[in-house]
Amino acid sequence: MKILQINSSARVEGANSTRLANTVTARLQAKHPGATVTVRDLAVTPHPVLDAAALGALFTPADQRTPEQAARVALDDALIAEVQAHDAIVLGVPMYNFGIPVQLKTWLDAIARAGVTFRYTANGPEGLIQGKKVYVAFARGGIYRDTPADSQTPYIKTILGFLGMTDVKYIHAEGLAMGPDAVDKGFTQAEDDLLAAIG
Repeated sequence: MKILQINSSARVEGANSTRLANTVTARLQAKHPGATVTVRDLAVTPHPVLDAAALGALFTPADQRTPEQAARVALDDALIAEVQAHDAIVLGVPMYNFGIPVQLKTWLDAIARAGVTFRYTANGPEGLIQGKKVYVAFARGGIYRDTPADSQTPYIKTILGFLGMTDVKYIHAEGLAMGPDAVDKGFTQAEDDLLAAIG
């Protein structure tokens, strides 16, 4: 098994979402001896946002791109190839202002490309990143699971499904800003989720 771990916290060190993602990855390695791991930390190596220059590069035919445009598209190409080359993807996802970090949104924007990772057909959109197992490690300061305030889960489920990744498990560590007892309870809940998701 080849595991790709995406850390999306803005923190380089001390992020609860990274701690939880590390735990998920370690559990997968224990279940799959010989598994290899690639870690992409979006705080250490930020990916450029989808702006006008990036759109211009992406919508310019490959043989007509300037060197700068070709270099910009190549950055996204590398992320797409990385996802395609791995069997399992572990996403470390903190909650920022009820949403996902801009770092993760930028990564998702980079891997979502018409004709490459999804396509439109007569029957609607079809995701082309198939056969992957995805583990989403949520770390949250409050309690949001299964409440109307959880905008992260519906969005992530939708975008991953749109790209063809429908085998998704969710691991939650919540209440992490509510005191030491709540932190312990939050990571205990995450362990229960891990047992259900991986064993």
